[in-house]
Amino acid sequence: MRPMRRLSTVILGLTALVGLAACGGSGSGAVSVPKVAPAGTYRLQNFQPAAPVVAGRPTVLSFTIQQPSGQPLSAYRKCCEPHAGVDLIIVRADDSHVQYDDSDIGSGGHVSQPVVFPTPGRYRVVVDAYPAHTTPDQPLNFQLFTWVTVKGAYHPRPVPAYTPTVTSGGYRFQIQGHPSLKAIQATFLTIRVTGPGGRLAVFESWRGALAHAIFIHQGSLDYFHTHVCSPGASYCTSVLGAARVTGSSSGPGVLHVGVLLPEPGTWRLFLLTHIGGRYLTAPFTLKASA
Repeated sequence: MRPMRRLSTVILGLTALVGLAACGGSGSGAVSVPKVAPAGTYRLQNFQPAAPVVAGRPTVLSFTIQQPSGQPLSAYRKCCEPHAGVDLIIVRADDSHVQYDDSDIGSGGHVSQPVVFPTPGRYRVVVDAYPAHTTPDQPLNFQLFTWVTVKGAYHPRPVPAYTPTVTSGGYRFQIQGHPSLKAIQATFLTIRVTGPGGRLAVFESWRGALAHAIFIHQGSLDYFHTHVCSPGASYCTSVLGAARVTGSSSGPGVLHVGVLLPEPGTWRLFLLTHIGGRYLTAPFTLKASA
């Protein structure tokens, strides 16, 4: 996608797999991605900041979403976490950093959220919106995209090779077995999480899930998002065309992470958890075949 400073547009059903996923994604069309019919156009309006910002300092992201009717979108889902409101997923252009921020929705649908960009560079901002369903033709959710530039010298980092084990905040995250992933095919990664002394991690609910799995495609920065929930939890399933996946965890230390990728290639998985009162991010590099 060509970078834009103030405005980002998505044509629903054509450019971002809009409405296909409970937590959706943007696909490049490199493989036979499920198609949906064209729909209206949603746009970001008055996106701020409009100019480069400073790393390490709080920056307020703000905007409204214009509906196809031309009116601002002001009614969002309030139930059904983790599928509610507006989520902000911010990814550095080199795929080295992801952060997941909630947002406040004010009167007239004005959305704002203070965020901190950690280092200089360009960051893609994914606005994942869940409107309240007032008409049958509205999608469950859709994504809009824009860019923020952070001042300073940009030093891109290479995407690391696959390793089954990473450490975050003193906790060890280890993929069990050997992943064999295919585009648009639901599967699972079993990840064992242990803390100091080898004790099994106790996962705490955060934004409606025990873990959030954010997948970012190398280069294109295409996005997909699944969840890990307690058995029997509602609203945890992610959907892509006819494929569905629901992550689960039945006890301490083990996450069954649902994987459903829109296209082949190299993907970064950022597994976000809340353990011992801290937010922990475990990054992995994965490859999906066609």
